[in-house]
Amino acid sequence: MSHDPHAQYPHDPRYPGLPDGLDADPRRPVPPPPDGPGDVDDRFVFDFHAYDDLGDGQRWSTWLSVEPLCRGPEPLPDWVVTSQGAIDTELGVLKTGKEADVHLVERADPLAPDAGVVMAAKRYRSSEHRSFHRAATYTEGRSMKRSRDERAIKRKSSFGRRLAAGEWAVSEWAALVRLWNLGLPVPYPVQIDGTEILMEWITVTDEDGAVATAPRLAQVRPSPELLAAYFGQLTDALATMVQNGVVHGDLSAYNILAAGERLVIIDLPQIVDLVGNLNAMNFLQRDCANICGWFRSRGLDADEHALFAELMAHAF
Repeated sequence: MSHDPHAQYPHDPRYPGLPDGLDADPRRPVPPPPDGPGDVDDRFVFDFHAYDDLGDGQRWSTWLSVEPLCRGPEPLPDWVVTSQGAIDTELGVLKTGKEADVHLVERADPLAPDAGVVMAAKRYRSSEHRSFHRAATYTEGRSMKRSRDERAIKRKSSFGRRLAAGEWAVSEWAALVRLWNLGLPVPYPVQIDGTEILMEWITVTDEDGAVATAPRLAQVRPSPELLAAYFGQLTDALATMVQNGVVHGDLSAYNILAAGERLVIIDLPQIVDLVGNLNAMNFLQRDCANICGWFRSRGLDADEHALFAELMAHAF
């Protein structure tokens, strides 16, 4: 019995004839596949690499699991690892605080370990989160999308404390992104995921080539020339901030890192709006007093009143 419908129904348009040389018999021999991909479109060809299971203190990279707006500003520095196969490995605690702890996390693809990077992971506490000192004065002028959430934070309920942790993390993330885009000396913000911010690890290298966390400004004893250069850097940074309507609000020699010849400003969750917050001027005056007091203690003639007046000239 023929397996060719056209042979049985030669005049039926539903069964057109088969091309010459094509056998419709299902038992026909199948030729062997070609040695290479032939005419296969390269877009449909990929390499498959297997990854080992995760060990203790490891997780898959969260880079692709967060929203695009939760990733750092473009252009990305070349050290940022975006591989979907990258693994985050906990390296230990860098700093502990009342509101958050900072850990060191290595992000690297096992198939490209030389391209890995160590970052600082700042994690705000949730259920045991403590309120920031005089938090209400920092948050004045800020608003939340839902009034229910705002009431919960004011009541300091368990739900409110969890919300507060997330709000402080979001506030610092937004400040880092904003100041980075302004060209200010802050760590590059890599990503935010809930109450965790991954950011650039600010380091120094000693004479032996060993890498360590950059010390706080309060820990260093710079030369007179470097001291003056440091003060100039801070003055320029503060001027740029007030020109763009923001005040650090808690600036001191303890939240500034000395990375060799440059300073890097850290700890920005309490950043305040120069116009929207009624306490902004007081915060700015305090920042000026803290900074100038430290520089005077190191031998530099720094006047907080002159600095404040100079910043006001930039602000208005």
